[in-house]
Amino acid sequence: MTHVIITGGSSGIGLAVARIYASRGARVSLLARTVSTLETAQNELSKGRGTDTIRIESADVADESQTAAAIRRCEDAFGPCDILVTSAGIVEPGLFETLSSDAFDRQIQTNLSGSIHAVRAVYAGMKKRRSGRIMLVSSGAGLIGIYGYAAYSASKFALHGFAEALRSEAKPHAVRISVCFPPDTETPQFARELENRPLEAAVIMGRVAPWPSDAVAGRIVRAIDRGNFEVFFGWTLHALGRFGSTVRPFLNWWFDRAIQRISRRL
Repeated sequence: MTHVIITGGSSGIGLAVARIYASRGARVSLLARTVSTLETAQNELSKGRGTDTIRIESADVADESQTAAAIRRCEDAFGPCDILVTSAGIVEPGLFETLSSDAFDRQIQTNLSGSIHAVRAVYAGMKKRRSGRIMLVSSGAGLIGIYGYAAYSASKFALHGFAEALRSEAKPHAVRISVCFPPDTETPQFARELENRPLEAAVIMGRVAPWPSDAVAGRIVRAIDRGNFEVFFGWTLHALGRFGSTVRPFLNWWFDRAIQRISRRL
């Protein structure tokens, strides 16, 4: 039976991915920090199946030892990890000069280092078995820098670079690496993010309606099934991903003009 481990699996995109794999009959392990949301997710996913196929572990992925220990317990219970989805992430918008060092570092440690910690916990085993799939969840902000998102964009751009390098290392060992770049998505975290999103970013990003988490999860799982390396959502992000050096200057020009207009009104 396939064993899927999902970090950030108690809500949002991670939980939506878990629903798909649970419906396929996979054993699913969820990692997140908050026990109450993990228990709610487990109760939802185990309806009609029993909790013996849904495992939960409370861990902060920013802490390597916590992450490694939690994943080890999941593998002891359900067997080796066949599919890892690193969906755990945080976003704290704010201008670089006003964002605290702690807030900046927290996003790097969770979004980038947290993904790396989870990968490190399963990668050696996948290589030894010559089997395994890893999906790293980046963001549209990992394709173009967004006003007020310096820390978040830095973490998500870096995750893309990590995925590209790891793909080359993993391919000879039959381990498939993927990375996806979701747009704004209807999740609890997105609702909290909007409360602190700078006006300039809201004007730029608010023109596109957020995607439902189930739609994002569906594309992620299809990409894992097909072994696709990069997964883009919508024509703008697809264009950025495929033709970034050509498209990005025009988008930045448009962003700059919009930001200047806002600044004149403030």
